[in-house]
Amino acid sequence: QVRLVESGGDLVQPGDSLRLSCAASGIMVGTSHMNWFRQAPGKEREFVARILNGGAGTDYADSVKGRFTVSRDYAKNTAYLQMNALKPEDTAIYYCNVVFRGHTYWGQGTQVTVSS
Repeated sequence: QVRLVESGGDLVQPGDSLRLSCAASGIMVGTSHMNWFRQAPGKEREFVARILNGGAGTDYADSVKGRFTVSRDYAKNTAYLQMNALKPEDTAIYYCNVVFRGHTYWGQGTQVTVSS
């Protein structure tokens, strides 16, 4: 059974940093594309970043490029989203996501609020 558990969300000020975690079970983060999405109030869920399997690279939405970094820890079987220079428009619930054997799995999400 695949399970994804996000953590690390918080209330921070503009310009601050946060690191989100996505602990996985039932899949190996090293052999899966691990994706991050977010959903702001009243908006559709949108792609943020992903790290491809087998060290094939990363991909970012234009809105976060240069500020966010996605990574993974093989030993902890966890994916991370390092978020720097946070802006109020980054406020959202952040979800990790994986597609495994034709099924799409989502975590429960973690709230990030950027406000002064």
